[in-house]
Amino acid sequence: MLIYLRVLKESFFFALNALRTNLLRTFLSLLGVTIGIFAIIGVLAAIDSLEKEIKDGLSSLDMSTIYVLKRSFGPTELEPYQYENFPNVSYEEYNMLKRSVPEIGAITYTFFASPETIKFEDQTITGVSIQPHTADFYNLENLKLEEGRFFNESEDMSGSPVVVLGYETAQGLFDSQNPIGKRVRLYGNKFTVIGVLEKEGSATIGQGRDEAAFVPVNFVRRIYSDKNRNTTTALIMKSKPGVDLDEFMAIIEQRLRNARGLKAEDLSTFFINPLKGFADLIDQVASVMTLVGVIISGFSMLVGGFGIANIMFVSVKERTNLIGIQKSLGAKRRFILSQFLFESVILAIFGGLFGLLFVWIATIIATSVVDFDFILSTKNIVLGTSISAIIGLIAGIIPAFAAAKLDPVEAIRTGM
Repeated sequence: MLIYLRVLKESFFFALNALRTNLLRTFLSLLGVTIGIFAIIGVLAAIDSLEKEIKDGLSSLDMSTIYVLKRSFGPTELEPYQYENFPNVSYEEYNMLKRSVPEIGAITYTFFASPETIKFEDQTITGVSIQPHTADFYNLENLKLEEGRFFNESEDMSGSPVVVLGYETAQGLFDSQNPIGKRVRLYGNKFTVIGVLEKEGSATIGQGRDEAAFVPVNFVRRIYSDKNRNTTTALIMKSKPGVDLDEFMAIIEQRLRNARGLKAEDLSTFFINPLKGFADLIDQVASVMTLVGVIISGFSMLVGGFGIANIMFVSVKERTNLIGIQKSLGAKRRFILSQFLFESVILAIFGGLFGLLFVWIATIIATSVVDFDFILSTKNIVLGTSISAIIGLIAGIIPAFAAAKLDPVEAIRTGM
C-alpha cells in the first residue's frame, strides 16, 4: 500500500511538472477534457435547473387534479386522424357529472380563451389571459383574494358581466385606486370588477394568474358556443379525499362514454389528463434531453481523451531513459504501469476541475442575467470528476502498457 501511495505522490508531482514545464502542450491537451466536462456538466446542470423550476411550479398544484378535454397533454397511441375531430366537452356534460358522480370533490367547466384587451378610462392592457370558469373554480384552485370576492353561482349561471382581476392586471389598470365596483371594457361590454386576487408571482409554465382576468363561463359561451371548432373547452376536477385516482378516472370515463352513446368497441372521444401524468411526462422529457445532451457532449470528451493519450505518449518518450533505469534497479511492470496511469488520471482530473470551474462561473453569470435559478449540484460535481478520472484512465492505458513493456537495456540506450 505504501509503495502505491508513493507512486501516487510521484505521479502527482510528475503531472504538476508537466503542467509547469510544457504549459502550451499541456494546455492544448487538457483543453479537450475541459471543454468536454464543461459541455456535459453544463447540459446536465441546465436540465436539472429547468426540471427543478418546473417541478417547483407544479408543487403548489394538486396532483390528483384531472383535465378532461378533446386533446391530450402528452403522447398518445391514437393517430391524429382519430382524435382531430373529437368534440368539445359540453356544459351539459359538466352538469351531468356534477349531479351523478358523488366521488367528485370539486369540478369546473372552462374555456381556453384567447388573450384580450382590457380598458379602464385611458388605461389599456393588451394580451390579458382571459379565464372563463364556473363559480366552482374558486374552491377547486383554493384561490386567495386581495380584496372583494369571486363571482357566485347565480352570476355564473346567468353569465353576468362581472370580472375578477389578477394582481398585476389590477395594478396596471387602477394603480393606487380601489378597483372594486369599477367598470372595465372587455369583449365590447362593460364588466364590473368584483374582486382582485392576491399576488402569486411568476408562473413556471404559461402565463400566471397575476396577469389574468376571470369571468363567468356562461358569458363567454354566448360569444363562442360550445360547438365552435376554433375553441377548446375543458372540465377540471378532483376527487374527494380517499378516492383512488385510477378508479376515479375510470368512473368519469364510463359516465362520459354513456352520455355520448359510445359502444364498447368505440374509442373514447375525449382525453382524461391527470396532472400527475404531466409531471411524469416532464421526467421522461428531461431523461431524453439528458441522453441527447450527453451523447453530443461525449464527442468533446472523446477529443479530450485523445489529447490526454497524446501527452502521455510524449511523456513516455521523454522519460524512456528514466524508465530503463527504474527497471534495471528492480522496478516491476506494475509499478511503471501504475505510475503512468496515475499521472494520466491526475492530468484528466485537472482538466475536469477546470471544466467544472467554468460551469460554476457560467451558472453564476446566467443566474444574474436571466430571471432563472441555474444550479450546479453536488451530484454533477462528483459526476464530472468521475468522468474525468475514467477518461484519464482509458486514455492512459495504452501509453502505460507501452512504458511497462520497455526493455531496460534498450530503454537506457534509446534515452541516451
